[in-house]
Amino acid sequence: MQDTFRHQGLRKRLVQELRTLGINDEKVLSVIEKIPRHLFIETTYGDDAYENKPFSIGRGQTISNPYTVAYQTALLNIKAGDKVLEIGTGSGYQSAVLAELNAEIYTIERHQPLSKKAEKILKHFHYSNVHTYYGDGFKGLPAIAPFDKIIITAAAPEIPKELLKQLAINGIMVIPFGDGDTQEMIRITRLASNEFEKETLSTCTFVPMLKGIVD
Repeated sequence: MQDTFRHQGLRKRLVQELRTLGINDEKVLSVIEKIPRHLFIETTYGDDAYENKPFSIGRGQTISNPYTVAYQTALLNIKAGDKVLEIGTGSGYQSAVLAELNAEIYTIERHQPLSKKAEKILKHFHYSNVHTYYGDGFKGLPAIAPFDKIIITAAAPEIPKELLKQLAINGIMVIPFGDGDTQEMIRITRLASNEFEKETLSTCTFVPMLKGIVD
């Protein structure tokens, strides 16, 4: 696995593009510039890895475009030591971004082959603060809850009640909500045991969030 000077230069160019698109969280941009995205996708994509676009990773799933990764991450306002639940490990790239911000990541993937592949590459980068799980994202990880932050990387047709229960007081959930061709990016803050604040922020497009697991 190589990360060349060319790749590093392409990442610098990508970060400048993200700035022009409105991403201004310097910690997030620094992480995007650091992580070799090309190692999280098929080698056939080559230098296109640093274009601001999604790619197929198999099983009908995608790696989100870098803008979306940066945008969702910035909305979470990650603090060092935050306990973060990620629904939809996918390629593992979003997990790596969160890990570089010094959070403790618990990430669930319903497709077993994707989960195993992501676990392998995350171990290659020695992310001891990322814990991968093969399971149903709608159920979350109640035994490990509560979580300071929850990020959902697929379009949810409903806001999962089980995940709301697993959000800490003052915790933040970022979720693409809706079952149409486009969704709304929503940020939910848990103000008290039974009180939540919901903000609708932008439109977006994600693959659907589905229940159950797939071998």
